[in-house]
Amino acid sequence: MTSFVSHGPDRRDGRVYDLSDDLRLAIDVALATDRPLLLSGDPGSGKSSLAAYHARQHGLRYYEHVVTSRTQATDLLWTFDSVRRLADAQVHQGRLHEGVYVRPGVLWWAFAPESARTRGGLLKSLPHGEPYGDPYDRSRDEHETRGAVVLIDEIDKADPDVPNSLLVPLGSQEFTVVETGTRVRRETAAGPPLVVITTNGERQLPEAFLRRCVTYTLPEPTRESLIRIAELHLRDEGVLVDDATHALMDALADALLEARADGSVRRERLPSTAEYLDALRACRALGRKPGHPDWPLVRNLTLDKSARREG
Repeated sequence: MTSFVSHGPDRRDGRVYDLSDDLRLAIDVALATDRPLLLSGDPGSGKSSLAAYHARQHGLRYYEHVVTSRTQATDLLWTFDSVRRLADAQVHQGRLHEGVYVRPGVLWWAFAPESARTRGGLLKSLPHGEPYGDPYDRSRDEHETRGAVVLIDEIDKADPDVPNSLLVPLGSQEFTVVETGTRVRRETAAGPPLVVITTNGERQLPEAFLRRCVTYTLPEPTRESLIRIAELHLRDEGVLVDDATHALMDALADALLEARADGSVRRERLPSTAEYLDALRACRALGRKPGHPDWPLVRNLTLDKSARREG
């Protein structure tokens, strides 16, 4: 079983996830077609947690890369430390280990872990002090598993050229490291990867990219789904879900749905499942419940936040 160490409320240890039948089918379709699964939905709806959950449930290697505005497509494949190489070349006049300056990205490790370890065969022996293992895989200390899950998180934050540049590597599951000429191809022993890509819809993705993905949009939270998710988290944390806890979960679910439906409030984003869980944790830890003088403030701090009313 894959082991994860995670801290904080937004843990990605794969321990808890409310997997619907529809989302399970979307995963199966992505695996059957060997296509990436593109997940969209509200921020805080659980898009980023799915990949770690699937990896844990199936004992697969797990990798993730959080995209930023500065991310380049090659960052997911490899990086090359040209500055360090130049500095070393000025100090050492002899032949350099080109593989030392190559850092495999998450897709390289997922497609071809043996090639990633040896930098495509460039590192026959390990230079002193160089990391040789897999720095991304959270199960790297365990038995090597067949198959991998890759999370490419918030692809919409990147320049539009990034998803377009990933079309060929994701479609063929092979690429060439420009600086060394190393050809990377998916290794048979590595097994087929599940690539999960998330988007918050902040930027329209290229049509060519969308056509090459299996797409699924997480539904808006319902009262039933919120309570079900809360029960999963509390039971995983060893909390007894008694009548008082159920009453609190019900009240907070109603408060969140009311906040989402309040058309008189101007919001940049709607409160979602993550805010609901925050409110539940805060109320349980502080002993607050409906009717307490602090209840409106706790609700505003966790659910409404900085919402402004129209007019």
